[in-house]
Amino acid sequence: MEDRGYAAADKIVVISEDFKKNIMAKGVPEEKIVMIRNWVDESAVLSVDRRDNSLFDTYSLDREKFYVCYSGNVGMTQNMDMLLDVAKSLMDDSRIGFVIVGDGAYKQKVEERIANEGITNVTLIPFQPYEKISEVFSLGDCGLIISKKGVGSNSVPSKTWSVMSASRPVLASFDKGSELDMIVTENNCGICVEANDADAFREAVVKMADERENNALMGARGRKYIEENLTRAIGTGKWVEVMKSMKK
Repeated sequence: MEDRGYAAADKIVVISEDFKKNIMAKGVPEEKIVMIRNWVDESAVLSVDRRDNSLFDTYSLDREKFYVCYSGNVGMTQNMDMLLDVAKSLMDDSRIGFVIVGDGAYKQKVEERIANEGITNVTLIPFQPYEKISEVFSLGDCGLIISKKGVGSNSVPSKTWSVMSASRPVLASFDKGSELDMIVTENNCGICVEANDADAFREAVVKMADERENNALMGARGRKYIEENLTRAIGTGKWVEVMKSMKK
């Protein structure tokens, strides 16, 4: 069925270069394929200053701390256990806190580990209404993208664009050599360390906590990348061009 669908299509839109390589390896001609990345509504996801971010008050977060914030699905592939291991190892560093915003199949396990092991520097927050999206992605000094090894070639987490749109640097524990790694590294808008490498992840957290001014610069470069490449207007415009190119 997949092969028939590819054969019948005039154009096939993929959201990453890795996906393009995947279907080309299955025999799809390159001229059929158009890569259009998922975009972000840059006018809806903006930086919110901590003084104005109500979530700090609602969830009793210290505005002076350095926060690593993860927002999204708390599932099986996100490597939450490594995240908790690193958080636990940094409990003596009072400067640093971790925030997990979301829900999912692994959340109960996360809650159990926090309670059973006395992990005091991790705050769990439920999914927030969409009108709070800017506040959510502005909670952290950096936005975390985390997955287990081997997932990177099959995904480009769209939350990455929301982190960048909110002018926050990306902290990624993700497959090196992946498209996400390439974008973050080449545009100097965050740090990407190898998935499953807890030591490298811990070092990156401490480095960011030590270099807050540099974080702001990386966040600004991330926002610039969004404005130049991944806005709603740019993304939808590319779809319009695909449709126009198919007119008989």
